[in-house]
Amino acid sequence: MSETTAVEEKKPFFKMSSIPGATILVPLLLGCLLNTLFPSLFDTLGSFTLGMTKNGSSALVGAFLLIVGTTISFKSAPAAAARGAIIIIVKQVVVIAVALLVLATGDNFCGLSAMVILAACTGANNAMYAGLMGTMGNEVERGAVAITTLVVGPPVTMIVLGAAGQAPIGWTLVGAILPIVVGIILGNLFPSFKKMMAPALTGVIVLTFFAMGSSMTFGQLIAGGVPGILLGVICSVVFAIPTVLADRATGGTGTAGAAISSCAGANVATPAAMANVNEALYGGEVLALATAQVAACAIVTAILTPLVTSWVHKYFAAKDAKKAAATA
Repeated sequence: MSETTAVEEKKPFFKMSSIPGATILVPLLLGCLLNTLFPSLFDTLGSFTLGMTKNGSSALVGAFLLIVGTTISFKSAPAAAARGAIIIIVKQVVVIAVALLVLATGDNFCGLSAMVILAACTGANNAMYAGLMGTMGNEVERGAVAITTLVVGPPVTMIVLGAAGQAPIGWTLVGAILPIVVGIILGNLFPSFKKMMAPALTGVIVLTFFAMGSSMTFGQLIAGGVPGILLGVICSVVFAIPTVLADRATGGTGTAGAAISSCAGANVATPAAMANVNEALYGGEVLALATAQVAACAIVTAILTPLVTSWVHKYFAAKDAKKAAATA
């Protein structure tokens, strides 16, 4: 076989790299498509197939975070913590301000309530953030996930709406950040372990996001309607603007600010948590609509956030390179 023929045979695989955020977006959409067309497929197959798809997200994300941890040095840990704090705090401040404005002006912005905006946008898909940083970020930006992971679930929504007091930090939250902490420790103490685990990063990203996609359906977009889709655009694009600017203004590349602008699948449970606190206000039809809108937002951001992050990464990389060349 000639060298030319071999290259031609590989071309279809090379084309995947031209898709922004391909290692996340392609497997996620493939898993979502399969679960939409064949909703009982993974349950029927069961065994290892079910374990590495619908039932395997948590285990794969844990393994993924451990591998990410091995790529972070002790020297970069303080800078990583600062980067994570900057982007997640700016995101919280902006989202809370917008939600309070909506609440003060009738609690209805294009069909979206303040509770829905808070539920969807205060948290972030930290697995997606870590995946994007694994392919586009630097060591500091990868390590920032240890801080962004601290903002999970409904506490922020509950606090802002005054429905409940701040939830104490429990073992679940400790368990969420433990894999990356263990990875950092092992990677620094044992260089051979770091060398062994680092090449697995891209592979585990693909497996993780296929598993995440296999628990989603495109039907969730329809159920959430136009407001749910609009919320996804606001979360990925509009709320990315202040986080990217803050990231850049504090010495970052801007990539982390874009990557944190997403909605986690776990956020879909927040409306139910709010209904448990105040059934009269958030239960019944309000709960059903809010859940569908947050689910739609999670689907939209799963598609948009990798695209936005890739654009921001390329734009500022080119801009910084041009500036460096001009001052050289």
